Amino acid sequence: MPALDKFTTLSIAESPPPPSECHAIAIMGATGTGKTSFVNKASGFRFLVGDGLESCTSQVDATPPSKVGDQWVTLFDTPGFDDDSKSDTDILKMIALFLAQAYESGKKLTGIIYIHRISDNRMGGIARRNFNMFRELCGEDAFKNVVVITTMWDTIASEVGDKRETQLKTDQKCFKPVLDKGAQLVRHDNTVASAQAILHCVLENTPSVLRIQSEIVDEGKTLGQTAAGVEINRELAKQAKMHKAEMDELRERMEDAIRERNDEARQEVEDATRELHEKMQRVKNDAQTLTAAHQEQMEQMRKQMREAAERAENELRIKIQELETSMSNARNVERANLERQIDELRRRPTCTIQ
Repeated sequence: MPALDKFTTLSIAESPPPPSECHAIAIMGATGTGKTSFVNKASGFRFLVGDGLESCTSQVDATPPSKVGDQWVTLFDTPGFDDDSKSDTDILKMIALFLAQAYESGKKLTGIIYIHRISDNRMGGIARRNFNMFRELCGEDAFKNVVVITTMWDTIASEVGDKRETQLKTDQKCFKPVLDKGAQLVRHDNTVASAQAILHCVLENTPSVLRIQSEIVDEGKTLGQTAAGVEINRELAKQAKMHKAEMDELRERMEDAIRERNDEARQEVEDATRELHEKMQRVKNDAQTLTAAHQEQMEQMRKQMREAAERAENELRIKIQELETSMSNARNVERANLERQIDELRRRPTCTIQ
């Protein structure tokens, strides 16, 4: 990996360039792999909820523009497909919103970083599902712009990590398919120097279009028709089949409880049935989201983006007003600091991909 020539963060005296001149790099991976930690170290900024694209999509967060050598870059932290509070369909919709809007605005990703914990004993079901979705989102043509980084090396013995790394490289069920198509696998030791060197390496790429961007924007596909959507539909079908089997079993248990006049068992079955109905409804809603008309989905995406951008502008205006009020009562030293904060807020873009 090439050495980092120079890394600087945005200073008061230097304004960020227009979005067209700022490289965009997406950070993906499962929850808890160290995505936000990497973003903070690589960008030089402290990642704050409410900044950047979080105001535009509510779940894809962005750093303010920073410099690597003579190039400007913004990092986008995306949610993983293992969020307990959201379904895979919800996550796909959020990421698709970000990617489609970026592509429609003429912005291509310079690179995609996928983060994996080397501390995981094996690449289990959840990790594999996350990576499969990642592969479908990117498409083979974009694999050359992918860097898979492994984290948490300090939590395991080096020989154990070496063995796991070899498996990740050589196993077809792990990272070998993308590595064979030009992706890179590198270690991240959780230091600023390591994160910035990885970023510098990614910035050597030529920006490219991801498969899901082309599918939605160029081909007019619905989410369900995209390769990633097909993958989720396959999982939804499995869940529906499993739920049907569970419902059949609950019906038999209910018949037994009624026949035996067991009120306690009957109540347990009723509670379980109600919970299962809720799960089945969520699966049904997810399936409907995936099959919604393309134009309807895109209009909804644009509406959400406009509304979120307006909220971001309102929040920014309120912050500036609060700082101006504080400044009027501040001493000279405090006033200078507040003036710098106000200047930063006024020059910070509410949505970097516009």
